[in-house]
Amino acid sequence: MAWGKSKTKAPPSTISQILPLIITFVIIAALVWIGLQIYQSVIKIQEQAEKKMGKKHVVFTKDGVRVGVKHVENEAYVDKTQSWFVKAWNLAGGSAEEEKADGKKQKKKNGAKN
Repeated sequence: MAWGKSKTKAPPSTISQILPLIITFVIIAALVWIGLQIYQSVIKIQEQAEKKMGKKHVVFTKDGVRVGVKHVENEAYVDKTQSWFVKAWNLAGGSAEEEKADGKKQKKKNGAKN
């Protein structure tokens, strides 16, 4: 006639006490593994991008991105740009020698009038 008495429960077993800890470690290990895989993928993508950009003369530095020009000798570059400038000048209507001659004629005319 123990209507109001409560039964004493047995103490929890060791497995039931350790099980939440094991589950927590498994979840943490899974998250660490996923993070590691993401990190490795990012590193691989970065290396591939650096290789491809390096072929196009783009280099990543601490300060930012540096873009290089293909190997062109300075003298060859100047010669090419100068030749285009001379061609454009000649197509515009006169050469430099004609301009100098015209300038001397103008000075003679202006000097003769004074």
